Amino acid sequence: MPEGHTIHRLAQDYAGAFTGTPTHVTSPQGKFADAAALLDGTPLESADAHGKHLFLGFRASEWIHIHLGLFGKVTFGDAPAPPPTDTVRLRLANPTTYVDLRGPTTCALITGDEKRAIHARLGPDPLRPDADPSAAYRRVSRSRTTIAALLMDQKIIAGVGNVYRAEVLFRHGVDPYRAGRDITPAEWDALWTDLVDLMREGVRNNRIDTVRPAHEPEAMGRPPRVDDHGGEVYVYRRANLPCHICGGEIRTAGLAARNLFWCPNCQHR
Repeated sequence: MPEGHTIHRLAQDYAGAFTGTPTHVTSPQGKFADAAALLDGTPLESADAHGKHLFLGFRASEWIHIHLGLFGKVTFGDAPAPPPTDTVRLRLANPTTYVDLRGPTTCALITGDEKRAIHARLGPDPLRPDADPSAAYRRVSRSRTTIAALLMDQKIIAGVGNVYRAEVLFRHGVDPYRAGRDITPAEWDALWTDLVDLMREGVRNNRIDTVRPAHEPEAMGRPPRVDDHGGEVYVYRRANLPCHICGGEIRTAGLAARNLFWCPNCQHR
């Protein structure tokens, strides 16, 4: 599932391509056809993101709510747009650009009140200017649940997925099995600040890179990572490989319905 930086990058890309221009809105697949007909020819006014939720704003209080889920995919291209396949749930097109949405968990036309309700049930997003990290810490600090599970709970902190979860805990030497209530305020501040920086870089580069300059391939004389997720990382999807820092073996285990990765030597309880 795409992590929050991808959704914020998509919001920027949609806004850059379609804001202020009459937009041809269609649903070749047919599942969004009625809503598309209502919006067809309307300029996109704004694009917003919160965690893993994308919102495309048309007219007053009319928003397309998109959640990609596990299988959703967005593809941008230059006009003229080719004939769409019948898997395209939503196509936006103008004289210069088209974008196709396939396989989302959610693609629905919602009101402003419904949009506000979605925001209300989500935790603070490190990429949003209105984020309040203290609101997340209040919940974390009262919980016996592991910090690794809490970071994946979108009601506590929105936008963090499996990669950022594993990497930020490694970067701060935090054992993923520590209970939330054992995370100190200083540790939480450091984790949050790092997530803000890492995720902003993810938006800029459209990929996740988490290794510090001293541990990049050129600095360490090691080959670059080869992985379809891209990016240089410390522990994510590196099970049984040596840690870049201590040389110990990276571990993996299931946690919160996802595979967790960590270094038991570098991440202490």
